[in-house]
Order: sequence, then C-alpha cells, then structure tokens
Amino acid sequence: MHIPDGLLSLPVALATYAITVAVVAYSLRKLRDFPEERIPLLGLLGAGVFAAQMVNFPIVGGVSGHLLGAVLLSVLVGPYAAVVVMSAVLLVQTLLFGDGGVTAIGANILNMGILGAFLGYWVYTRLKRVNELLAIGAASWLAVVLGAALASVEIGLSHSIPFTKVLTLMVGYHALIGVGEAVITLFVVNALRAKLPEVGGVPA
Repeated sequence: MHIPDGLLSLPVALATYAITVAVVAYSLRKLRDFPEERIPLLGLLGAGVFAAQMVNFPIVGGVSGHLLGAVLLSVLVGPYAAVVVMSAVLLVQTLLFGDGGVTAIGANILNMGILGAFLGYWVYTRLKRVNELLAIGAASWLAVVLGAALASVEIGLSHSIPFTKVLTLMVGYHALIGVGEAVITLFVVNALRAKLPEVGGVPA
C-alpha cells in the first residue's frame, strides 16, 4: 500500500500533504493532555509496529502483506497518539528504507495512519458493545481495505493507472491482507493487555 514516487499528480500529492499535516498537527495538540508517565509507551509501541512492518506474511500468487498497526495503536493508546506514532514510523520507513515515495508521504500517512487510526477506532468503539474481539478484528480488516481503496482513488485521480484496474487489484489483495492484520492485531492487543494491564486506550 506504500505509494512510490511518480504515481501521484502534483495536485493530489499536495492535497494529501495538506490534509496529513493538518491532522498530525491537531493530533499533537490533543496529545498535550496525554499522561506523561505513558509517553515512553508510545516509543515502545512505535518500535514494535516498525519492527512488525518489516516482517511480511505470504498471501497468494507471490503477493505478501505486513502489519499496518494503526488500529492496534488506536485501541491501545487512542487515535491521536496512534496518528503521531504511525506518522513517525512511516516517515522513518520512507526516508531510511525507501518504503513509499517522498512525494507520497502525505498520502501514505493519510491512507495507512490517519484513516486506520480514526475510522478504525470509530468502528472499534461502536462494535465493542457487541463483542470486543469482533470489534478489533472488524476494525483492523476494514482499515486495511479502505486504506487500499483510498490509495486507489488517489492513483486514479492522478491518471497514472486506470482507476478500475488499480481498485480491483488493491482492494482484492488487501481484503486478504486485512485478515492477517485482524489476526495479528487481536493477538498483540490481548498479549500486551495481559502483560501490561495499564495499556487500555485513550478516549477520543
């Protein structure tokens, strides 16, 4: 889902940068109320998500996926903290490891960080009343699929690849990748809560 350089038109790239900068800035402001004693936890979780994203799991036909982690973070520390941590992780991946293009950083943070953190958290809080495992799984899967769909829209608006083609491929593959995301997220959230009872989530 990491969009490389050359796929986004200048207007689309600038628009996604503007949205991302505004949301990240707002999230940083909201974190002024984040408990100081839990700030080291953000670094720990960020390092964990970064490491997890380096490990790919096979899907079909040679295609592989990896954990995104936005829903995982939003469930554990809230959506605003999740946006900030995901932004840092994706920036490091782009600038040091070449995962995604520099011109597409705004789009990649929007698709994989912001959308997953806020939409995923919203879905999680609504479905949690029914069943928490269902809520985490559904939010994780949906964040991946909708993130892929948004990336397809951005590429389609840029006219670099036909929209129908890129949407079909992206959503099709990421519907499967989302299953892996849901399973990993459920496992990690339950494991962390068992070891770190203070990890819960921050109200939006």
